[in-house]
Amino acid sequence: MKPTVLVMLALFVAATAVRAGEVRGTIISGNKPVAAGVKVEIAVAGKTYTAETDKFGSYRIVVKEKGKCTITVHLGDQSVSTELFSYDRSTRYDWVLEAANGKLSLRRK
Repeated sequence: MKPTVLVMLALFVAATAVRAGEVRGTIISGNKPVAAGVKVEIAVAGKTYTAETDKFGSYRIVVKEKGKCTITVHLGDQSVSTELFSYDRSTRYDWVLEAANGKLSLRRK
């Protein structure tokens, strides 16, 4: 490929990545971060984006669409969902995962 084509392709990819929104944050349970490997999903406009938490309970998901989304956290054989919003810029959502009467709940910190 010619260098000009490569530069144009790189600029296109960079522009697409800039328009995508990032949803990031942490999930805690019992005043401690959840374990590494907890599956986190964000669903919007019929698409689902997934990630897993790291050892600090942090997650990061790039969501290409803007607007109302649903975040779902899967812990063991249970899952819990709630709504959030995706923007064209990075947005932080920190969550508290609680278990009461055998059911999980998720609330914003």
